[in-house]
Amino acid sequence: MKKLILTLIAALTMLTGFGKELGKNFIDQNYIEVTGNADIEVAPDKIYLKIFLNEKDFKKQNLSEIETNMIQKLIEIGIDVNKNLAIKDFVSSFQNYWILKSDIQLIKEYELLVNDSKTAGRIFIEFKKLGISNITIDRLENSEIDKYELEVKAKAIKNAQEKAKTITNSINQDIGRAILIQEIETYNRGNKTLQGRVAGIRIRGASSFKETSNARETNIDFEKIKLDYNIIVRFELK
Repeated sequence: MKKLILTLIAALTMLTGFGKELGKNFIDQNYIEVTGNADIEVAPDKIYLKIFLNEKDFKKQNLSEIETNMIQKLIEIGIDVNKNLAIKDFVSSFQNYWILKSDIQLIKEYELLVNDSKTAGRIFIEFKKLGISNITIDRLENSEIDKYELEVKAKAIKNAQEKAKTITNSINQDIGRAILIQEIETYNRGNKTLQGRVAGIRIRGASSFKETSNARETNIDFEKIKLDYNIIVRFELK
């Protein structure tokens, strides 16, 4: 038993010493550390609209009629309302009725998903004709954002390698393998509530809609979503 314990202690001592030696070699070796950066802009293909319907905004229609007209218009535009339209909230002013003795008003909030700016522009125009003006941009997304993230990370690492080569060549040296890669996230997916220009995403043309016969050509110009990455890379020095 004592012999087994001594053997284990000896093995642990060897492993500890080996680990220290590795750490020492890693820290003490010559290296160059640079920060690579890259960015990319991608167009949103998921545009989420918030739509508010309030009966008090419509004098001669109840909420059911307003909702029916809205859904019919969306179907005409080509929206799959079963898939892309959802009710987010449904409230009434019934609680305030007993205090204010006013008419009970119904309010509904919807979330609508569209896939391009042209469709979003047409919805703004057609809804304005229906008297529905309480529409805001909730958020902008891209369905392939993960793929673009990997691409921009690879470009940032490549940029770091090019920087390291340029610097070391100036002193007649070269770089070896990468011994450290550290990612620093600095991008913004734009997953925020947006209206007009907020958080770096601009909606151009939203305030200049006109009721024209050529509403199908109406378009909103969304600023693209920017992915920006900085990555620290440490290379061996030869």
